[in-house]
Amino acid sequence: MAANITATHPYYPLGVDIPGYVANTLSTQTILAIFSTACAGALLPALFLIRRAAPKLSTADLTTAMWFVLCGCIHLVLEGNFAVTHVASGSSVLNQLWKEYSLSDSRYLTRDAFMVCMETITAFAWGPLSFILVYLITTNHPARYFLQTVVSLGQLYGDVLYYGTFFHEDIYRGLEFSRPERYYFYGYMVLLNSFWIVIPTFLLVQSGKATVAAFAKAGKTGKRD
Repeated sequence: MAANITATHPYYPLGVDIPGYVANTLSTQTILAIFSTACAGALLPALFLIRRAAPKLSTADLTTAMWFVLCGCIHLVLEGNFAVTHVASGSSVLNQLWKEYSLSDSRYLTRDAFMVCMETITAFAWGPLSFILVYLITTNHPARYFLQTVVSLGQLYGDVLYYGTFFHEDIYRGLEFSRPERYYFYGYMVLLNSFWIVIPTFLLVQSGKATVAAFAKAGKTGKRD
């Protein structure tokens, strides 16, 4: 009989069924500190290696390479964990991080079909390709802008759908997936995801300009020949 009792939880909509839910044992501050430390632990060695491999790399390209290092780590490790794990019932640090974020969007704990599909593609497509992009940027490879377009467009498209499905459910079905405290909605859901709107958009524009410039240069060269 005890197995049929649904554990109480702080997630919205109120009363949403989260099978196997296990409460976090780490505080919010601890979870955020671990996440920040892990990001720094990935970025600092990457910065050293990139500078060593390409000392003449411009600041703009170095920044872009570091962005894709961060993307690769988050996509492959964090989102990859979500793709292959039922995070609601887990107690690992990664699962607890997801449960903290899910206070702003409980669909991650209910294994919403869209979330599973979107995060799986993000993890196992954009994750590895982000690391390949770091190499292409560092070596000034001619395929850099093509792959940058593919990954950035994929990230932007996924994030737009993420926002779109969230607000569609809220507006048309009255389902609120975020707790009422504003810092969960604006701090977690809006702010954190906005990076994958703003930066991919900038990189798409950059890639477009580079492609146009390359074709313009090729056209002029062809006319001369």
